[in-house]
Amino acid sequence: MSVADDILNDLHGGIAKTLDDLRRELSAVRTGRASLHLLDGVKVDYYGTPTPLNQVATLSVPEARLIMVKPWEKNMIPPIEKAIRDANLGVNPQSDKDLVRVPIPPLTEERRREIVKQVKHKGEDHKVAIRNQRRDAKELIEVAEKDGDISADDAKKALEKMQKETDEGVKKVDEITAAKEKEVMQV
Repeated sequence: MSVADDILNDLHGGIAKTLDDLRRELSAVRTGRASLHLLDGVKVDYYGTPTPLNQVATLSVPEARLIMVKPWEKNMIPPIEKAIRDANLGVNPQSDKDLVRVPIPPLTEERRREIVKQVKHKGEDHKVAIRNQRRDAKELIEVAEKDGDISADDAKKALEKMQKETDEGVKKVDEITAAKEKEVMQV
């Protein structure tokens, strides 16, 4: 394996990580439908220790606009309700003796447009990350060529492959954000 191949493999891995990060971030973005990912960042005070919600309760989505949280210990209902409220998710949890219901209110048109702007912003941030990875790879290829580790022809081919890889990564970011925007705007 040549130096150029190593650089291109690192670039490929970096772009894949960036795309995974974008998917993970967008999975937590609220749409009009109930999704367990909405509660991913919620931490509950479990005997003095901030604990992820899914480690103190069973989460389920019985209907399109409802998340049910069934704690393993009934005394955890008030802390769970408080944690969901404090997370500023735009939802209002309601509890009874056995579980906490989290109804997901329908989004207004204005709120949907705000969320689409957030999605586009996240997409742009990830495109910048991919372009920064391209810049770093380009510098490494140029240094390797200057040091004589790879020939001028190999460097030119590596730069072309690098650009193609980057273009594919940016295209994927556009596809992922477009799919999320469609999901958010769907009533």
